Amino acid sequence: MQGIRRHDHNSLSSDPFQLGLSPTSSPPSASASAAAAPSPSSLSIDDNESTEERIQRLIAEHPVVIFSRPSCCMCHVMKNLLVNIGVHPAVIELEDHEVSALGDSSPSAFIGGSLIGGLDSLVGLHLSGRLVPRLVEVGALHIAV
Repeated sequence: MQGIRRHDHNSLSSDPFQLGLSPTSSPPSASASAAAAPSPSSLSIDDNESTEERIQRLIAEHPVVIFSRPSCCMCHVMKNLLVNIGVHPAVIELEDHEVSALGDSSPSAFIGGSLIGGLDSLVGLHLSGRLVPRLVEVGALHIAV
């Protein structure tokens, strides 16, 4: 396994977990290694996986995944929409050469392993009242009854 780029925003727990698909340029520090230790919902990266295989594995392992770019305002809005609803998506920050592996542009949201699409599709789902039930269905959101 290789190092993982963790994006630290010095934030509260409402921020999504973010990391990149590419290896880090230097070995992770002891604190980063502990933070990135495998867990039941590990966001680990295997050196033997292609970018496409990593993407498919991450989509299958997490109920909500956003593939994003750091400087994209639509990506920021997508992340904030989900966080404000109460969902903590796995956010994968892509480099320019990795975006093409999605077969779609970024941001791209996946819920329950299915491609939702970009920001317009996610907002449309939300405005139609179908986003929250879908998030509950895949276990990404819990609503007290």
